[in-house]
Amino acid sequence: MSQSFLESIKKRRSIYGISKEPVRSNDELEKLVEEAVMHTPSAFNSQSARVVLLLGEKHNKLWDITEETLKAIVKEDSFASTAEKMASFRSGYGTVLFFEDENVIEGLQKQFESYKDKFPQWSQHSSGMLQFVIWTALELEGYGASLQHYNPLIDEKVGREWGIPASWTLIAQMPFGKPTAGPNDKSFEPLEKRVQVFK
Repeated sequence: MSQSFLESIKKRRSIYGISKEPVRSNDELEKLVEEAVMHTPSAFNSQSARVVLLLGEKHNKLWDITEETLKAIVKEDSFASTAEKMASFRSGYGTVLFFEDENVIEGLQKQFESYKDKFPQWSQHSSGMLQFVIWTALELEGYGASLQHYNPLIDEKVGREWGIPASWTLIAQMPFGKPTAGPNDKSFEPLEKRVQVFK
């Protein structure tokens, strides 16, 4: 196995200190996302993943929407830390929004009745793989990123703002930018508890 592949996996970490300083061109970022969406596997080759790439003021707008939404539900005396977190995401270069198209999933459920209950689960598997692929690809290009989940709180406003089809379900948000700080320390469970090998 290629050590460069394993090294890229090891280096992919949650980076919260990010800036708007460009690392690659917008066209290169668009190509990166398109290649990832094209080649990430999916059950039955369903290709149910949908992605929205927000850059510039569109990226800022997402975190304005998220902050506004959270302000309505978070107590005022404890909102400062939430506002700080939104500012840290807004300080990045862009955000990748991950969706799954429910129309595709429902179509497969009708076509393959015996797997009906599994398709939503497999859809999540595929989305997770795509998130990992894009996250690792961004890291390899010199970006830092983290994965956030403010859905379903922001779904309706995001849908209205960017004309997202009603069948697209928001799964996650990935703010990214040039790293201004390294990752936090990470502990690991012993592999003996997590891996079994039978020879």
